[in-house]
Amino acid sequence: MNYPARLQGLQKDFSGLGFDVLLISHLPNVRYLCGFTGSSGVLVVSPEACFFFTDGRYKQQSRDEVKGAKVVIGQRSALASAAEWFAKRRKTSNSKGWKLGIEGEHFIVADRRRLISMLPKYVHVREAPPLTERARMIKDAEEISLMHEAARMGAGLLDHAFASIRGGATEIEAAARMEFAARKAGADSMSFETIIASGVRSALPHGRASESPISAGGFVVCDFGVILHGYCSDRTRTVYVGSATREARRTYGAVLEAQLAAIDAVQPGASVGSVDQAARKVLQKNGLAKYFTHSTGHGVGLEIHEAPRVAKGQPELLYPGMVITVEPGAYLPGKWGVRIEDMVVVTEHGCEVLEPTQKEFIVI
Repeated sequence: MNYPARLQGLQKDFSGLGFDVLLISHLPNVRYLCGFTGSSGVLVVSPEACFFFTDGRYKQQSRDEVKGAKVVIGQRSALASAAEWFAKRRKTSNSKGWKLGIEGEHFIVADRRRLISMLPKYVHVREAPPLTERARMIKDAEEISLMHEAARMGAGLLDHAFASIRGGATEIEAAARMEFAARKAGADSMSFETIIASGVRSALPHGRASESPISAGGFVVCDFGVILHGYCSDRTRTVYVGSATREARRTYGAVLEAQLAAIDAVQPGASVGSVDQAARKVLQKNGLAKYFTHSTGHGVGLEIHEAPRVAKGQPELLYPGMVITVEPGAYLPGKWGVRIEDMVVVTEHGCEVLEPTQKEFIVI
């Protein structure tokens, strides 16, 4: 990754916004900008220089990983070390009334209060726009390659889920088998807590795996993903256990049609709202729109949920390099639920599904 170029891009982005310095504290943003993968560190970015602050636990790791910023190892917390840097700068600078931008969406109230208490009075803390998040929406070729790898590894977990379902395991046993296989294959971790929801629990959009046995007579929603080299994958497949009814097949067919319509709507220059609408239009035609209770998708990258949000009325436009999920569903309370999800990358002329796998109706 070209971390120095990313930092230079951020320096250019905020130069006209009235901020003298930016404080980057959200760890995924820190990683994106300079490469640090540890659990404690902040970046201070000014138009002239970039500094990375951490503590002694990460002395060697930061020197190995951080690119484009000077590493400062402090005796206190990373945030306190950054505040000390501001105080020292005052002694050698004639600047007055510095405006410090923080990541408001990620900065908790207690940390903001603590930071202000440590800063010289001439430093004014203000919320900065989400500059790094906007940069992260557009993935470069190296990032897309890594996401292909993560999607490929994630797709390979389906066989483990199906084997567990055939064997009459509990939901949590099926999830554990998938997660063990992922770690054995080299995954950093799972993207999120694996969802295996069967029977009436399949109507819970986020029905995480429970001790419930997977029995015949209903759908099983399998929603899962891995983190590989820092990048997340996300995929959902729904299968039917037992003898499938005509209604079950109709419901599944409608959700699949909605997902394919939404994928077809993913084009450079299209709004994310139009992608959402394409899915809802199909479900409306099939009398299922009221059972689709969440957005059609979201951005994916270093975090499992990133911008943009693919939802009704959202005006954000799609550009080549964006990676989003497309995951419509229908959830009938007390009965069943169906969701089908893929990650797609926006290309110059449309989109590409990352590591496509079978989506036709499967009976186990």
